[in-house]
Amino acid sequence: MGSSTGDLVTRVQSAHRFDHDALFRFAADNVSGFPTSPSHFKVSQFGHGQSNPTFLIEVGSESSLKRYVLRKKPPGKLLQSAHAVEREFQVLRALGEHTQVPVPKVFCLCTDPTVIGTAFYIMEFMEGRIFIDPKLPNVAPERRSALYRATAKALASLHSADVDAIGLENYGRRGNYCKRQMDRWFKQYLASTSEGKPERNPKMFQLVDWLRKSTPAEDSTGATSGLAHGDFRIDNLVFHPSEDRVIGIIDWELSTVGNQMCDVAYSCMHYIVNVQLDNEHVSEGLETAGLPEGMLSMPEFLLEYCSASGKPWPAANWKFYVAFSMFRAASIYTGVYNRWLMGNASAGERARNTGTQANELIESALGYIARDNVLPEHPPSVQRDMSPSYESLVDGSGRFIPNRKVLELRHKLIKFMETHIYPMENEFSKLAQSDKRWTIHPEEEKLKEMAKREGLWNLFVPVDSAARARRELTATENKHNLSGKSFDQLFGEGLTNLEYGYLCEIMGRSVWAPQVFNCGAPDTGNMEVILRYGNKEQISEWLIPLLEGKIRSGFAMTEPQVASSDATNIECSIRRQGDSYVINGTKWWTSGAMDPRCRVLILMGKTDFNAPKHKQQSMILVDMRTPGIRVKRPLTVFGFDDAPHGHAEISFENVIVPAKNILLGEGRGFEIAQGRLGPGRLHHCMRLIGAAERGMELMAQRALSRKTFGKFIAQHGSFVSDLAKLRVELEGTRLLVLEAADHLDKFGNKKARGILAMAKVAAPNMALKVLDTAIQVHGAAGVSSDTVLAHLWATARTLRIADGPDEVHLGTIGKLELQRASKL
Repeated sequence: MGSSTGDLVTRVQSAHRFDHDALFRFAADNVSGFPTSPSHFKVSQFGHGQSNPTFLIEVGSESSLKRYVLRKKPPGKLLQSAHAVEREFQVLRALGEHTQVPVPKVFCLCTDPTVIGTAFYIMEFMEGRIFIDPKLPNVAPERRSALYRATAKALASLHSADVDAIGLENYGRRGNYCKRQMDRWFKQYLASTSEGKPERNPKMFQLVDWLRKSTPAEDSTGATSGLAHGDFRIDNLVFHPSEDRVIGIIDWELSTVGNQMCDVAYSCMHYIVNVQLDNEHVSEGLETAGLPEGMLSMPEFLLEYCSASGKPWPAANWKFYVAFSMFRAASIYTGVYNRWLMGNASAGERARNTGTQANELIESALGYIARDNVLPEHPPSVQRDMSPSYESLVDGSGRFIPNRKVLELRHKLIKFMETHIYPMENEFSKLAQSDKRWTIHPEEEKLKEMAKREGLWNLFVPVDSAARARRELTATENKHNLSGKSFDQLFGEGLTNLEYGYLCEIMGRSVWAPQVFNCGAPDTGNMEVILRYGNKEQISEWLIPLLEGKIRSGFAMTEPQVASSDATNIECSIRRQGDSYVINGTKWWTSGAMDPRCRVLILMGKTDFNAPKHKQQSMILVDMRTPGIRVKRPLTVFGFDDAPHGHAEISFENVIVPAKNILLGEGRGFEIAQGRLGPGRLHHCMRLIGAAERGMELMAQRALSRKTFGKFIAQHGSFVSDLAKLRVELEGTRLLVLEAADHLDKFGNKKARGILAMAKVAAPNMALKVLDTAIQVHGAAGVSSDTVLAHLWATARTLRIADGPDEVHLGTIGKLELQRASKL
């Protein structure tokens, strides 16, 4: 539990004693409402804190006791510019009178040292809680996270203050803050370690040299400038006595106008190093020692701050700001140790270890600099997952609340994406644009094995289809020598279409992700066809290698000479000849056929040109190595050839295929196609939700970091309005897609065809709006290959055709509406 603010006092230390009568006379004259004839007047000293000595004033009578807080400069000779209580008073008054930043009210300032020996000011006493230990011992886990969120929001509130509007425009210089701070604190370090004082650490010079060479450009330009607290940490906050919210930010001695990222980094110091006055040494921070249950991790805390403040993710310069914070802390602790040696440290004997700790902070800073990775390149999953927070609802009511099994898979999937997929996107893209683009990046196969081990393999397999395949091919009968565990793994996690929707969305955030989890098109649709309609031999020969990820597949239906959106138009012939079929025709947009791992095509052609219109077509499995198959060329989608996956134009000239390869029987092609149009193609809609979320994320990050006409894009009203409208449309489309998946599970493809058609119209059109706006916000970068936006847009636009033309789906929707109306 936190300490009550009134319990943190002790007797006034001998070095800090002053004339209480003089204080009373001054307060009675200058503090409105201060009791003038009290029966009780007591001054105690707060033991917590290392800067300006702070005191509790209790005045009045037993029935009516008032409490105030006094802050003063410490006695004795002080370093230049240190302990400026006048500045504390100035900033507290400005914030208290003109903003909603939680600060104590100030009553008066005295700069006359003859009153109590040094300058001081008096402010209100805030009844609340102060948490000295950042680990928050004896606090319930759920309240730990709430307290840290409140801390992040308090810092964001402070940083939102407009210094020009509240009279603090001259409170500090905006540019080169870190440079000036380095000069200041290094001078104070040197002054605190001169002759007759603590010994200097030569590694401090090494640290300062690195900091000077590594100062970010944003510091000199003032891009990150604003009101900075200078010592922001959880023990400088007063929390409400019972609620988990901040009511007061205290200890403003180091405040100025400067680089606000220094505040952010300093507020995270306890994650990296543990510095406690009562400890002899600096120890591991919470990142290494382990987070108490319920506490936000450092990336999660930073995410809370960035979300509340509108600041960009700080990964690029995080190492500098943390090292700078350790440098400054080392300088401060050296000064505290020097004051302890002189006998005037405000913490008394508790400051005896600060000299040792200062040197250990220097070592820690140099060690942090040497680390390869200090913060994820991207924000944690909460930000990547801008979709609804399902976790808080899992035990509640609602139609589309995922169960715990799905939530656990979702968390694993998000973590896998952040750790392994996003960092590899550039590498995959480079290979896909090189002269070796029709080869497989070796890292992809490694990632596939990792996905299998994580239980993130073949998640698309519907529970009913898996059951049929298991019946057709038991583990004891298969020829692939699979163990029971590996055999079970092939059939995913037994998810419904609705359950898979929550996961497929996450994969859709990267064009490279689906195949890593063996959940990419057209393989998912092809595997589903064999799962539903294949016989035991077809399952063994083709489905098992596909489920294992050893081979890939293609789907050959579209033809260049006819409008293939009407499948009755196709002209490719499949003619029976003894125990074989002979295929002749040309197909294009055969996705997956360029992949060197592609071994099988599902081809749709006509076995009987004279049969009824919807009984002419059949589907057949075709080995890509069969003579007579010629890949004529790869096709491009808005310039993207989607290597190494690819879309091929293929000619079939007297291609002889075993009759056993026919699926379900002659004339059953349309029936199979209608079955395939359900789950397999709804996956596209699910992935489009994820692509739109990626677009929203990149758009928001860009808007928060780029300025036009003197302000951030995010501050332009038109952008904010557009962003809000896109979020509304995205959430509506997500619900529509989940509803369609639910209908598939409950009623099957045929009865769900209306809502499936709605989802197929809505999802790509919504994604295109989001991605088009994201491209616009990125400007020229948006249409380049420097971001994923252009590729995501091209994919989304293609799906308005490849997933069935909008017009076909709209026709289905309209006809069903008219049918309902005719029955009224």
